[in-house]
Amino acid sequence: MLRVEALGFILVAIAAYLLGSIPTGYLVARARGVDIRAVGSGNIGATNVFRTLGRGPGIFVLVVDALKGFVACRIFGTLGAAWFAGQSGSVREFFPIVAGLSAVLGHNYTCWLGFKGGKGIATSAGVLLALFPKAFLAVLGVWALVFAVGRYVSLASVAAAVALPVAVGLLGYGVERLVVAVLLSVLAIYKHKSNIQRLLAGTEHRFGKPRASATPPSSASGT
Repeated sequence: MLRVEALGFILVAIAAYLLGSIPTGYLVARARGVDIRAVGSGNIGATNVFRTLGRGPGIFVLVVDALKGFVACRIFGTLGAAWFAGQSGSVREFFPIVAGLSAVLGHNYTCWLGFKGGKGIATSAGVLLALFPKAFLAVLGVWALVFAVGRYVSLASVAAAVALPVAVGLLGYGVERLVVAVLLSVLAIYKHKSNIQRLLAGTEHRFGKPRASATPPSSASGT
């Protein structure tokens, strides 16, 4: 039975990874004749699409990237859990978790672009909404507050990442989901390491400046 369970986790992880790996920002930009990797920050996430192509494409990419995480948990995770309906709740509990983490890894390290992707904030938000709806609202509030004050997408994203495990812990989601929250937090902060360096140096891009549609990529903020 252990082998069957392992196979189930592997299949769910692969399916969720492939869903997460769809490079939405890259595809949307390509449809407009732009290689998003060669403009602005060079990131394929919604922030760079927003700055480079405008509000409409940016919002579309943001929503679709978030849906990748949400759908991975709700559909692939639920299917995996249903596969083992006769098993203990602790076993079934891990299928949405595996699906969510795999979707974020797919977005961050997409196999379609040489394992280079976005920074996982939007996809992580979809995972949070599926796994921790109350914590999602708290973390979203932190993001919105920090962004409203500083106008830095990266700073707001890092602050939200730090707040995530705190919110999950305080809201009593359990040890397993707290571990997931910590992993998502660490991954998000790691993907923003260059942004953190620029924030400390005072050279980070502030949201609202003119879009850099033809500037070389510099690994700036992204989702």
